Amino acid sequence: MFHLPFWRGSRRRHQLAMRLYRWAAEHGSRAALATYGHLLHFRGEDIASRIQGGIYLERAADLGDAKAQYQMGRIYEQGFEHYFRPDPVKALAYYRLAGEQKHPLAVKRMIAVYDEGALGAVIDPARAECWRKRQASLPEEAVRT
Repeated sequence: MFHLPFWRGSRRRHQLAMRLYRWAAEHGSRAALATYGHLLHFRGEDIASRIQGGIYLERAADLGDAKAQYQMGRIYEQGFEHYFRPDPVKALAYYRLAGEQKHPLAVKRMIAVYDEGALGAVIDPARAECWRKRQASLPEEAVRT
């Protein structure tokens, strides 16, 4: 809907699209939870919107959306306001879930985690190499991101 030429740049179209995303997200659509959550969290106008976006992203991640899992890993690694406190255990778990679904940035982060000993993990060259093998199996354009 955002990409249709009809009403291009229209505030009304934007509001309608956001209402539709919200309705679909509240009715459990994993894709809507991920998209609407991303829009709210990363482009929301106020803290409440950004927190609500994080909640939607977490629901999408728990439903198995790889992009949302990666983003929740970032949110829990860095923390956000007082709602999402930094939690290295949750961050690592979400990165791992996304990496297992071959999300290229999550795989890259898992390599760094085991190379550097980040997020409370110990430096483990064998695990880092395992993640490098997964990275090697990804399409070349995905790895460059």
